[in-house]
Amino acid sequence: MTVTTPETGDLLYSDVEDDLRASVRALVDKQAPWDAVLRRTDTDSDDPSGPVDTDLWKRLTQEIGVAGLAVPEERGGAGASWREAAVVAEELGRAVAPVPFLGTVVATALLAGTTEDDLLAAVAAGERTAVLVVGATHGAGRPVPVTVERQGAGDLLQGTVTAVVDAVTADVLLVPVDGGIAIVEADGDGVTRTTSESLDMTRRLTDITFDGAPGRVVAADVDHALQVGAAILASEQLGLAERCLADTVAYLRDRHQFGRRLASYQALKHRLADLWVAITQARAVARYAARCAADVSPDLPVAAAVAQAHCSEVALLAAEDGLQLHGGIGFTWEHPAHLFLKRARADALVLGSADHHRSVLAGLVDLPA
Repeated sequence: MTVTTPETGDLLYSDVEDDLRASVRALVDKQAPWDAVLRRTDTDSDDPSGPVDTDLWKRLTQEIGVAGLAVPEERGGAGASWREAAVVAEELGRAVAPVPFLGTVVATALLAGTTEDDLLAAVAAGERTAVLVVGATHGAGRPVPVTVERQGAGDLLQGTVTAVVDAVTADVLLVPVDGGIAIVEADGDGVTRTTSESLDMTRRLTDITFDGAPGRVVAADVDHALQVGAAILASEQLGLAERCLADTVAYLRDRHQFGRRLASYQALKHRLADLWVAITQARAVARYAARCAADVSPDLPVAAAVAQAHCSEVALLAAEDGLQLHGGIGFTWEHPAHLFLKRARADALVLGSADHHRSVLAGLVDLPA
């Protein structure tokens, strides 16, 4: 078998991407520091949005335009690419920000392949939020399970989908059905949403039941949207891992034990060095996956699978090591380490586990499963 190695292109961050990063970080650090995120998850509220920071999301979409970065200008977006969206994902992962960016990424990737220009423009502008109604753990490369049926002449929908990501505040539901996706108003007749606690308290899951809900069916490429989502999720995991490493290094430099800084111990240096190498590798595969998504490259399925198989495990390793190396303080509720660990653990399952992506990758490159 002859294997052709694709050109990776320039994976370095551009000046525009650096400026975008600085803008997003400044806003998120100001409005959603970790203690504010923890307070949102730790209090009972009558707010139906739960822990989702709708005000932060409004500012991100309307002031910076994060929802429409990869949407062409002629269709109401910013005319950038998925590379810029990946930079935003890094920053939101770094802050475990409770905003529906991941769901919006998948939704815009899906809508971009349809003729729903008005809806796409509204989502890109932050005027509406949309979400693809599939189970949180379903990844690209496998057929989407269709659990919602079309009934009657008016495409009334009947069925239930469980554990949907970012559906808490969604205005529009994109529901896989036979023949494409059905576009459904989330607050319309026949739609019931039930949101419960999940491991990642900043990104709750929602069960959605359709009982005679009217929908408009259009053709769409769900698998491509999930591939784009997996590529961008890898960047979120990269940002989370980088934050865990930076916080841990800062703590070990400051903390003294037996008259010495913890950072001076060789065993701890080795663990941090190994983690730095793993994160550097994760950055390479995440950036390449984002580039493939931006260029609509035929290598996107492989790049997304590689990125998820690697980045999900690196993010989890960084969160676990960070918690352990913080010692006793890292195990307390008042420290952010558990927020990063829970996000990393949940992200390792969202849009397919590492094992799922390795299995998909094996099929893509003709290796025995």
